[in-house]
Amino acid sequence: MPDQPMLQVEGLSFRYEDMEMVFELALGRGQCLALLGPSGAGKSTLLSLIAGFERPLAGRVMIDGADVTRWAPAARPVTSLFQEHNLFAHLNAGENVGLGLDPGLRLDAAQQQAVREALARVGLEGLEKRRPAQLSGGQRQRVALARSLAREKPLLLLDEPFSALDPGLRLEMLDLVRQLQDERGLTVVMVSHNPQDALRIAGQTAFVHDGRVLAAGPTRQLLEAREPAELRAFLGPSPSPSAA
Repeated sequence: MPDQPMLQVEGLSFRYEDMEMVFELALGRGQCLALLGPSGAGKSTLLSLIAGFERPLAGRVMIDGADVTRWAPAARPVTSLFQEHNLFAHLNAGENVGLGLDPGLRLDAAQQQAVREALARVGLEGLEKRRPAQLSGGQRQRVALARSLAREKPLLLLDEPFSALDPGLRLEMLDLVRQLQDERGLTVVMVSHNPQDALRIAGQTAFVHDGRVLAAGPTRQLLEAREPAELRAFLGPSPSPSAA
């Protein structure tokens, strides 16, 4: 009997203005899936439906065998990381991480240790007292990632959290996500416009277009096949064989 998927999205429908979306998706435990597609295709909406920030018209979301479709976001075994609005400016790095454990920041000794360990794991040991304004853009995203780690949820949703970073720093953060995924057995779903991001860390990719998953499969295989036509248009012209 095959292993049960960690994440199943079954007939999940949602309407935004005049676009009707219907999603089907499955992802195994410990895998990383990239959601590629043009702006407005529904990638972020799909992530919001999985996280519980949006309510579907029909269908269901299954996580680790449980139907979580009607669960509140806080009750789902999910943590989300966004491009912006990840941190509270009036709280220091340690407090921002601690929010993932207790919104009231009433942390016991074990939770305080978990905060320190999470910050150390993302390379921010000793910076617990710095506020977001005292950190670089990359450091702020590391704090947000540390908060995700401290929550110890098995499903991590990434909505282009590193797209505003410089190219080298973006790759560094992607590599860190991959390392953390391997260490902790995380299942990751990542929204991206960049096929190179998918190739770097995602073993699986789904192409989203006009509120549907038009194609899904192993990342390199999907991108090399360049089918269907909508994916080919999204990727642009193939490199010339004679190009250096």
